[in-house]
Amino acid sequence: MSYSKCATNKVGNLPRIILSTAISIVLLASGIQTASAYADGDILELAIQPVLSEAKTKKAFKPLAEYLSKITGKTVVVKTMPNFMAYWDTVRRAKSYDLILDAAHFTDYRSKKYGFKVLAKIPDSVSYSLIVLAENFIFDPSELVGKRIATLGSPSIGAARLDALFPNPMRQPIIVEVANADKGIKLLLNKDVFAAIIPTPLVSRTMAEGNDISVVMVTEPAPHIALSASPNMSASTVAKIRNALITANKSPDGQKMLKEIGFSQFDPANAKIYSGQSKMLEKYWGY
Repeated sequence: MSYSKCATNKVGNLPRIILSTAISIVLLASGIQTASAYADGDILELAIQPVLSEAKTKKAFKPLAEYLSKITGKTVVVKTMPNFMAYWDTVRRAKSYDLILDAAHFTDYRSKKYGFKVLAKIPDSVSYSLIVLAENFIFDPSELVGKRIATLGSPSIGAARLDALFPNPMRQPIIVEVANADKGIKLLLNKDVFAAIIPTPLVSRTMAEGNDISVVMVTEPAPHIALSASPNMSASTVAKIRNALITANKSPDGQKMLKEIGFSQFDPANAKIYSGQSKMLEKYWGY
């Protein structure tokens, strides 16, 4: 919509109600929302970090959404973002989603800043692996200074861990940000980058596909991903979801869901488990 046909181009001369309506339309058109359209209503939005492509993310976590839909009596839909830049913006608009399955640093950040409730987590911990083609014989990250390294965008854990490996500003690799881990692996296999840092669980999958890669190093592990709930959700809905997750391995429906999303079970979790993990976000804009 253009204001060129208005009697004046001065926004201040527009009636206040027209200005308010215009701003609302612009915000809606640009996808900016100040609150979830379905906060604890008939539809709940489950946000997932973009380690995989949007299509693969929706497919991978559709069974979890369907399982939670059946448990809560609400429609749970998977909310995806194209990359970590868009994801970081979504994370900081905490009223735009209801549930989120997320990495340790984001889980801690959201719990402390927005009051999200940590309900359950995948067992154990998770790390990232710095990988190269086996033919390149790299044994230490310092050998990658000046070379191209693919990583998930900032402020993913992979990007934060990679930053920490090269503290000297005069001795840096060339960072190639990718939208998801699969693209990073593809760039490495095509020799468009010299190395890639990816979630460690994807290393064995990549090798199983017949790719000859070598692991240079594995980062310090962090608590595995956790599911958190918005503080705006009712206590009864939160209780249903928590119980459904931590008992999933004891019911046929739950066992089917876990098998389909590739995890053995969910363990009980709380904010204390993730305390301190958000420190790696402190240097990023918007923290």
